[in-house]
Amino acid sequence: MTELGPVAWPPPPITTERLVLREPEARDRATFIELLASPEVHTYLGGPRSRDVLERELPETPERWPGSFVVDLEGAMIGQILLRRATAHRRPAAVGKADLGYLFLPQVWGRRYAVEACAAALKWFDGVLPGEPVVLTTQAANVASMRLAAKLGFTEVERFHAWDAEQWLGLRSPVTPPA
Repeated sequence: MTELGPVAWPPPPITTERLVLREPEARDRATFIELLASPEVHTYLGGPRSRDVLERELPETPERWPGSFVVDLEGAMIGQILLRRATAHRRPAAVGKADLGYLFLPQVWGRRYAVEACAAALKWFDGVLPGEPVVLTTQAANVASMRLAAKLGFTEVERFHAWDAEQWLGLRSPVTPPA
């Protein structure tokens, strides 16, 4: 049993037209540090973490947990997709549902990698947990993330104020398994 329920983990790598979604490996450590220390990536996520602290604290092989995918382009990590259960500190409309999160390196923004990777992760999710809804939370000021949510089929459930900014909570209705 995993955080996402009775899902076998890790799944085989998920391949799209341009990307591979896979488990983290030791070779991804530097990219994880870059993602977590990037002021651009964390503009709407409360700010970057200290590179020095990350260098000391991040394990040689980044942690692997159910629902965490590295987004790989031509053998190199360019981002991360997370599918995890929303916990009690989230909005009531989100609690217990799968929560989609993503981080991509700024140099790959605007190339539709996030749409492609998130869509592939959601398709995988629909296959292993059919009928489960998924939520996504982003700052309302994050226009790019709002566009991505719409492209992925998320619709607004509510807006709320948290972390000193207006937040947007969207829901992607469950995909009903074929009868």
